[in-house]
Amino acid sequence: MDAQAWRESITQGFIRVEDVVYVGLGTLLGAIALGLLVAVAVAFVQALLGDALPDRSVELLDRILLILMIVELLYTVQVSFHEHALVPEPFLIVGLIAAVRRLLVLTAEFARLLAKNEGVFQGAMLELGLLTGMIVALVVSLVVLRKYPPHGVADRA
Repeated sequence: MDAQAWRESITQGFIRVEDVVYVGLGTLLGAIALGLLVAVAVAFVQALLGDALPDRSVELLDRILLILMIVELLYTVQVSFHEHALVPEPFLIVGLIAAVRRLLVLTAEFARLLAKNEGVFQGAMLELGLLTGMIVALVVSLVVLRKYPPHGVADRA
């Protein structure tokens, strides 16, 4: 076996290992997303029947956004498995969902934070400003990425 054939054999072995890992990750992410979906559906029905939907709506929305993040990661795994390349867009979307999720929880807690003390509230306001800046940066990144999609061998790293 010459050096080129040996390298090709090693490369194929790495690709097989990568495929097995992607299948495992996809299976786990899918199971987690389905489990969380069932849990959210049960919590929704309980809140609806218990007349507590307005009180639990932020919590339910938080869980739904978590499921969306997991599904977006599952999509990333699927694309990586199919193309053997990492695509940056799903990671930006996951970051955007995570920032919006935290923003939602933070704004829902504002009344409680204001009652604690002004320092805690000011910290929350600072976090709110940073989250807003991060959301704007992620949206701009997504727009730029869609306008100028990456090309070339470097994308496959």
